[in-house]
Order: sequence, then C-alpha cells, then structure tokens
Amino acid sequence: MAQNLISNTCAKVIEFINQIITSPDFLARHRQHPKNFSRQRKLPFHILIVFLINFVRGSYQDELDKFFKTIWRFDVAKRVVSKVALAKARMKLKFGAFVELNRHLVNHFEIHFNPRTWFGFRLLAIDGSTSRVPMTDDITQHFGVWNGRQGAPSPMARVSQLFDVLNKITVDAIIKPKSIGERELAAQHLLNVMPNDLILLDRGYPAWWLFNSILSMNANFCARVSCTKWKAVRKFFRSGLSEKIIDLAVPATSEARCKQMGLGMTPLKMRLIRIENDGNVAVLITSLTDTHQYSIDIFNGLYHQRWPIEEDYKTIKCRMELENFSGKSALSVYQDFHAKVFAKNLVWMMAFPVQDRLDKNNSFRKYRYQINFTQAFSKSKGVIALLFHDTTKQISRLIADLQHIFQRTIEPVRPGRKYPRNHKAKPRRYFLQYKPIG
Repeated sequence: MAQNLISNTCAKVIEFINQIITSPDFLARHRQHPKNFSRQRKLPFHILIVFLINFVRGSYQDELDKFFKTIWRFDVAKRVVSKVALAKARMKLKFGAFVELNRHLVNHFEIHFNPRTWFGFRLLAIDGSTSRVPMTDDITQHFGVWNGRQGAPSPMARVSQLFDVLNKITVDAIIKPKSIGERELAAQHLLNVMPNDLILLDRGYPAWWLFNSILSMNANFCARVSCTKWKAVRKFFRSGLSEKIIDLAVPATSEARCKQMGLGMTPLKMRLIRIENDGNVAVLITSLTDTHQYSIDIFNGLYHQRWPIEEDYKTIKCRMELENFSGKSALSVYQDFHAKVFAKNLVWMMAFPVQDRLDKNNSFRKYRYQINFTQAFSKSKGVIALLFHDTTKQISRLIADLQHIFQRTIEPVRPGRKYPRNHKAKPRRYFLQYKPIG
C-alpha cells in the first residue's frame, strides 16, 4: 500500500511535467520562430524534448533508433527519424525549455514532497566548475579557447549550480563562457533564492557586494573566508578568539558594483567563527549573528554540509558524461547541459522516497545506506522515454519497478574514508567522431 502511494506520487510529477511539455503556451515560448513545430512531423516538439532528456550519449542515429524502438515497442530498431531531421529540429528549440521545466520540477518537489531543512532553512550551496566543449567553429567563437593543465588549448565553459545539499536537487544551473567569473554566476543564481534560504559558499566567493545581495533577498549565508581577505578578518585570525560579531564596512572594491546593482552601503553586521580540524584553522563568516539560537558548535558541521555539491559535480561529469556533448553548435551545448540537469533531478525525485525510507531504517544497521545513484541513472535510461509516452497506470507501474531496483541497489556509507585527489590524472576526452555504442 505504501509503495503504491509513493509510486503514484511520483507518477503525478510525470503527469505534471508532461502537461507542461504538451501545452501550446510552452511550445510558443520555446520555439525559435512562430512557424517552427507548426506541422505534424515524426519528431514533434514534445517528442524532441523527451528524446533530449533521455541521457543522449551515443551517435544521433543510434540514439534515435533506440529511442523509437523503446517507445513504439519494436522488436528490432527501425529508421523512424533521420539524424538530419534531428539536427534541424534542435535548431528550432530554445534551451530555456529545459530551464523552465527544471524550475517547475523543483517547485513541485518543494510543495508535494517532504524536503529536508536545517533549523528551518532550505540549505543551498553555490559552487562552480569548468567543462570542455567540442572544438567547432561556432562553439569556439562563443565560448573562447583556453589553455588547460594538460593537452592542447580547447574551448571551455564555466558551469555553476545552486544546489539543495540536503535534498540533492539542483535548484538552478548555468553554463556560460569561461571568461565570466564564478561570482557573476552566483549573482545570477540569487534570482532563484527565497527568504529563509541559507547559502553555503566556498572561500573563492566572499565579496561584500555578494553578501549584501544575499541579504537583500532576505536570505542568509555562511562562507569560508581567506584569513587575509579583509582587515577585520586578519585581526580576528591573529586574536585567537573563537567567534566575534563585526560590522564590516563596504570596501572600495565593492562600491562600484553596489551602485550598479542599487544596493545600500551601510556596514553589514556579520559573525566570524574559528574552526579547527586536525591542526588546520579555517575562518567562517556568516549572517547568523544570534549566538543563542545558533551556537558555535553547529558551524563546523554546517560548512561541511556543502560536500554533496562536490559529489554532484562528480556525478554530472563522470557518470552522466557532461563533456560528451551531442552537437556541434553552441545552442546544442546549452540544450545538452540543461537537459542533463533536468534529467538528473527527475531521476533523483523518483529515488528520493526510496532514500527517505532507507534513512528511517538505518537505525537498525551498522552503517547508513544510500542508493547507488550511478545504477539509478543506468536503469532510468529508456524508461524516461516511456514515462512520457505511456498511460497513467503504466507510468505508476514503471516507477514502482524502478524504485524496487533502486531499493535493491544500495551501498553503505563508511565514515572517515579519504581519497586524495590525483591532479596528474588525465581527464577523459570525448570526440564527436567516436561515439560509444550502447
């Protein structure tokens, strides 16, 4: 009975998203020209959307043949749509379709699921990374060419996420040319921040104007700050105090940005906290200045709550093969990136109730267990296509079958394990001419 209730809840998510994809208003917003997708074709707008969220990693034709073999239940793959037709259809689709779908998905999760919070806060982390993109004329012109640590120069993109670390949901994701800095992308994420959000930031992000922007959204923050960042931080670091409330005046480097953004320049009341681990000292700066409600003991664990965003980048890059882009245009790079972010959230939303049930049963086990997310992605490829094609009853059955195998594929979380990062390892390269089979 409980399993049916869970699968039906997830089935309603699929129905909700499917209603959006097939709506005329959504089509009108996300086609390049009013005449696009106006005729009945073998690859209409909503089928194109579903195809692109189905973890495309092989060649166009191979992926197309498998996709239609799945949804039409062919015994042997048939040529329904050609790769040329797919390439032409993609040129008519705005990548914002996947951004909007992800926003609807996150909002639906917040309302209909039971998201986890920290002291009543939605706990968000902002972090960035870089990604290689294909070496084609259009992509090179848009993203620019950069020298990497290894190999020849190549086009590079900067990726940034606003990530719900407790619920493992990407609230907002951005991909831009690498020339745009992480703080600028962080400022764009703030459009998706709500009052009562708490944002975790690594030490590359602290800037007075960024802190002021977060506070202007009635949100809060906790960031690691360099011990030499500001005079007030340097004095605190040398003092040996465990914590201190300060009024941080606007530095000259932030004045122009504050004027540009229409932000006030009155000093910000902040709290500095010293954290010591294995002889290493780190300084945190936070807007949570109430020392009675938020004691100093909770902040070491709070800052390390941001670790899931690092793991999520590993998932996107290594498991979902972020850099294995399927097209040769800058538009296709944006489409692939946002389609993968949406698909990742969709799979995790189906897995979330299973993980929630596992966490409730972990008290009887030596270790905490979690779903093997790599296996969850693997088992979901192809099934995603069916979820947006079958009847409601079939969708509930498919989700129940998926969740059953999610529950059977779990791994123990062994605390204290550390694996030093190997900076000399050669990154995997993907080539448009050599796509994997299967």
